[in-house]
Amino acid sequence: MEQFSLPRKLAAEFLGTALLLATVVGSGIMAERLAGGNAAIALLGNAIPTGAILFVLITMLGPISGAHFNPAVTLSFVLRRELTPLVALAYVVVQIAGGITGTLIAHAAVIATAVIGWLLRSNLSSADSDGG
Repeated sequence: MEQFSLPRKLAAEFLGTALLLATVVGSGIMAERLAGGNAAIALLGNAIPTGAILFVLITMLGPISGAHFNPAVTLSFVLRRELTPLVALAYVVVQIAGGITGTLIAHAAVIATAVIGWLLRSNLSSADSDGG
């Protein structure tokens, strides 16, 4: 197996964690909005995208960083002595930064969708009132 540099491993952890959190948070928000109060449908609408993105991220980034994407997983690698505490600390820092970034991206996407929807409805209603 090819050995990757620490900066590349950290970049993979940041990217993977950001994409995972963007998917989990974004699909959770959208599932809740689209489920019409049905908790089972909302859960399904969140679980399927989460499982799919995990498969993709682990397949793509696992060979580079181990695809931890979670400080608890990183801690388990330290306890098994597969990572040094210093490297694990670096992993945790980028995982937290990636998690925050992914969450912000998900919320920005939801806000952008709402704004675009409002603009479209606004333009359609003004076109109707103009007779056109």
